[in-house]
Amino acid sequence: MVSTESILAFAAMSLLVIAIPGPSVLFVVGRALAHGRRTALETVLGNLIGSYLLVIAVAWGLGALVATSVAVFTGVKLAGAAYLVHLGVQAIRHRKEMRAAGMAAPAGERHGDLRTILDGVLVGVTNPKGVVFFAAVLPQFVDHSAGNVPLQMMVLGLVPITIGLITDTLWGLGASAARAWFARSDRRLSMVGGAGGLAMIGLGVTVATTGRTD
Repeated sequence: MVSTESILAFAAMSLLVIAIPGPSVLFVVGRALAHGRRTALETVLGNLIGSYLLVIAVAWGLGALVATSVAVFTGVKLAGAAYLVHLGVQAIRHRKEMRAAGMAAPAGERHGDLRTILDGVLVGVTNPKGVVFFAAVLPQFVDHSAGNVPLQMMVLGLVPITIGLITDTLWGLGASAARAWFARSDRRLSMVGGAGGLAMIGLGVTVATTGRTD
């Protein structure tokens, strides 16, 4: 099974990587600004589910294909980027429908709980940062002599997921608190909704234009 030393070493590495805000964090912040705390927390949950699906893919060999194939990696990256841009455009389109009196249930593109979680799952599973991290870093902390490598990877994968749960939740709550201040005015709330949409569009463009090019 996984040794304590491996878990602690991987936790330190994960913390260093997660401490640098990436697509998942910026997506959570954008959703928090556009739709509020509930959507932000549901997005965090979806993101973590999507990230753990990457762990499972790597554990059972699919992650290596994505990491080593330029075509597959690019396809995954562009799919995630396109969806981020779509969500951002929708947030901007519906920004004027947001009202301070309706903070409990913001108008516009506020989907049901399951749909919101699935949005997070899609972004999490197509996150290039996650793909590279789990495919390139995770296998280095596995003890092949201990056997059952897939299970070791799946156990180790819970480490960054737990760290991400804490940090992403704090980011979401912080952005939601800022949104609550803006909600004192319908005009300001509309502006912050638009800002959240622009953040998601900018993130989508960044994801599409950065990363591996080899």
